Amino acid sequence: MSICHIYHGVSTSLNKTRAVDFMAPLLLRVYLAPVFWVAANNKWNPFDADSSLNSTIAWFANPDWGLGLPFPELMAYLAWGAEYFGAIFLILGLGIRLVTLPLMFTMIVAAVTVHWQNGWQAIHDTMSPFASNDVNEAIERLHKAKEILQEYGHYDWLTQHGNFVVLNNGIEFAATYFLMLLVLFFIGAGKYFSVDYWISQYCQPSEEGK
Repeated sequence: MSICHIYHGVSTSLNKTRAVDFMAPLLLRVYLAPVFWVAANNKWNPFDADSSLNSTIAWFANPDWGLGLPFPELMAYLAWGAEYFGAIFLILGLGIRLVTLPLMFTMIVAAVTVHWQNGWQAIHDTMSPFASNDVNEAIERLHKAKEILQEYGHYDWLTQHGNFVVLNNGIEFAATYFLMLLVLFFIGAGKYFSVDYWISQYCQPSEEGK
């Protein structure tokens, strides 16, 4: 049996899974929607009278402890709007190829302005092939902190729901979300479980109109 026959047989078998290929974009959308929903509401929850964009605007504007971005008020509203309405549209599967554009732009801005100087890792890990230059020092401090907590704190209680880590705040998450959005930009919202699909079905030209 030649390599071509084997390849054809495997490809034919795998192609049968295309009957459920709508699951891929659906799961991407379901995964990303709460990410952006939480990010937006952390900036401003419009249904909470005590919430506002003021702190985000101040962070965008201040060059000393913030980002020092131009037009900080406009940028804050654009970032919030992209995330807030983007999350809703992701869940609905509506206008997905358009919605991903401002969300990808938001991820690029976040990666460049907030995370870039910290390298790749979101969390310090010596096993990562893209570990930051100060990863060993960070892990050393983590071990020291654990020793202090084990000696003077209720360490078992403190770690009951998860272990301690040291945040690096690199571009890892922003880059990952960008790639997921890029996939959605090219493949769209998917069949059956998206408004885009049903609009496309409704708007298909009839046989008589061809």
